[in-house]
Amino acid sequence: MAGTVVELLFGPMLLGVLFSTGAYGIMTGQMLRYYQTYQKDARWIRYFMLYLFFVETSSLLFQIGIIYEPLIIRYGTLQALTTSPLLLPADAISIVVVSTPIQIFTAWRISVITGSILLSILISLLSVISFGGSLLVTAFVTIRNEYQEFQSFSPAVIVWLISSAACDLLIAIVLTYSLWSHKTGFTAVDGQINRVIRLTVQTGAITAMAAVTDVILFLAFPTTTIQFIPDFPLSKLYTICLLSTLNARTRGRAEDVEQQLPNALFKETVLATSSVPTVQTLQDMSSRNWNAEPHQPFDN
Repeated sequence: MAGTVVELLFGPMLLGVLFSTGAYGIMTGQMLRYYQTYQKDARWIRYFMLYLFFVETSSLLFQIGIIYEPLIIRYGTLQALTTSPLLLPADAISIVVVSTPIQIFTAWRISVITGSILLSILISLLSVISFGGSLLVTAFVTIRNEYQEFQSFSPAVIVWLISSAACDLLIAIVLTYSLWSHKTGFTAVDGQINRVIRLTVQTGAITAMAAVTDVILFLAFPTTTIQFIPDFPLSKLYTICLLSTLNARTRGRAEDVEQQLPNALFKETVLATSSVPTVQTLQDMSSRNWNAEPHQPFDN
């Protein structure tokens, strides 16, 4: 029986740390690619990426400390089976200090490319609600630090994760609709738009599904820590999704007409009707032999 309790408490945590470590490796590779490729981006966006890297590194160290305490420091004691690790309150806050800035940043870019302030306010509001919910979770985990008390603050967990998932889904829907409504009927242009739509849907769905899975597991298995399997790598999924969108911008290959079109999220002109290239313009572009920049800088 004791073996089963240990397995259900610490097994999911250990798996969550392993998945988080793997996601951290992927994120580091994406981060390296970004800094090597997009050296002309605005200084503030490069500092923002550096901030995310610092927070994600700290988050991984916290998670390692969370599983190290019961398995090593408290090994074989009753306290390890009843009281949560001292560093566990840092989990929720370490996720939202990544997800909230990314969501608000995306909301700002949506306001730029769509001209809709209302949608950006709604997205930002959901993100702020998620941040507030995570603060409540952090406070409750600190005060009610026994595993059997975790279900007592399930409403705060629901507010935190469901509002975050709703925010991610709204971002994906708004961007997808904006891109879809600006299709031109020209294969090269629409092919690029379809590629960005796929990326938008995939990135929004990944983080939303992870957040929803987190809260479902928390509610469905109250006597275990299985929710930490998707919970621990969650913040890194946000960073990976943002980096994948940043790194998906055009590299400026002159011989590829599709590559002349900018990434929708990071260039407001892509959705402006007057700036969508015509068939003749694209034909002229494909016939030129120019020296293009090695990448599309983010300078707005």
